[in-house]
Amino acid sequence: MAITGRTALVAALGVFLAPLGPAWLWAVEGVLLLGVALDLARAGRVADLAMSRSGATSTRLGQPVEVTLLVTNTGRRRVRGVLRDAWLPSAGATPRTQRVDIPTGERRRLTTRLAPTRRGDRTAAHVTVRSVGPLGLAGRQRRHRVPWSVRVLPPFTSRKFLPEKLARLRELDGAVTLNRRGQGTEFDSLREYVDGDDVRSIDWRATARRGDVVVRTWRPERDRRLVCVLDTGRTSAARVGDIPRLDAALDACLLLAAVAARAGDRVDLLAADSVVRASVEGASRTEVLPTLVQAMAPLEPALVESDARLVVAEVLRRERKRALVVLFTSLDPAPIEHGLLPVLSGLTSRHTVVIAAVGDPRVAELAGRRGDTEAVYEAAAAERALAERRRVTAHLRRRGVTVVDEPADVFASRVADVYLSMKAAGRL
Repeated sequence: MAITGRTALVAALGVFLAPLGPAWLWAVEGVLLLGVALDLARAGRVADLAMSRSGATSTRLGQPVEVTLLVTNTGRRRVRGVLRDAWLPSAGATPRTQRVDIPTGERRRLTTRLAPTRRGDRTAAHVTVRSVGPLGLAGRQRRHRVPWSVRVLPPFTSRKFLPEKLARLRELDGAVTLNRRGQGTEFDSLREYVDGDDVRSIDWRATARRGDVVVRTWRPERDRRLVCVLDTGRTSAARVGDIPRLDAALDACLLLAAVAARAGDRVDLLAADSVVRASVEGASRTEVLPTLVQAMAPLEPALVESDARLVVAEVLRRERKRALVVLFTSLDPAPIEHGLLPVLSGLTSRHTVVIAAVGDPRVAELAGRRGDTEAVYEAAAAERALAERRRVTAHLRRRGVTVVDEPADVFASRVADVYLSMKAAGRL
């Protein structure tokens, strides 16, 4: 049973009649109870409502979608009242409530608009219906469980860099012929020697057969292996600007995967902290991007210390051939020095390793402040953090690791540039 605000109002009016005598008060209360009983008897049964859903099952973060709730009255009384379709708060569901009037045997379509504010699976909680009687004093209320889920995918904001990277890739891959040694290691074709060619590219056997000096031309490698490793541990929860580090890493990983797939390379994904959270292996070049997006969507930072030994062991187990391993993590000294460095040699001995970390421009901004005593202390702390970051970066580079440390707005672009540079230089 549910009591409406009208019942409370009538009861309050009865209090004003109390000075006229108890009889008046009892009369009002009696009439009120009679009205409540009549409403309960005449209100439509909420249990007789049959519900189902249809509509969107996925969207990108920042793109609103609609989900439709179909409500059918299978009972013998008309159902009038209010319906609330409740979702997780981060689903951004509107409107909160809707009025319903469903005659017996009829159905109504109610639309809920979702504007999600977080990635992952946004699920419907329950549908609550309050069926009110003809007097509007009381009614029946019940919850219905109508399951539905909308998967909110990463927004892929770095897509804006894709045309530029693909143009550079086409240049490397043959739209502009590469005839210089060092631009890849796969043999492409033979041509006559011209002034300025590297003498190391001369093919002496072909020269002897033709009678003219002939050089080999090279092209960037194809069908190489790229492994994107996402650190989902506690350091990935830190916010850089308006987004967590993990979201910036996801965006950069998608751009890198899109470029690599177009280049003909195989792209795998591993997301882990103390356990493996997501994995993609062996996806085709046409399906790799949708597969990665689906795997990344439910990832959230875990407030645990990442297990570098687990990550390295998983990469070595999965990748027997030499590959480019891009580890998206932080450059915080403690996790690097005590976690990654002791096991890094096992990874660099078999694979080419890139560590990509999102830099926080706020730290550099604080380092330049000198306004008052508080600003000076903040600047000293920021300078120390930057010095520690530079020290860790230098240590990693001495181990043969390429380090990308850039602000979030250009982070994805810089990671893709490193991949293209390595491909052009034949380092993959």
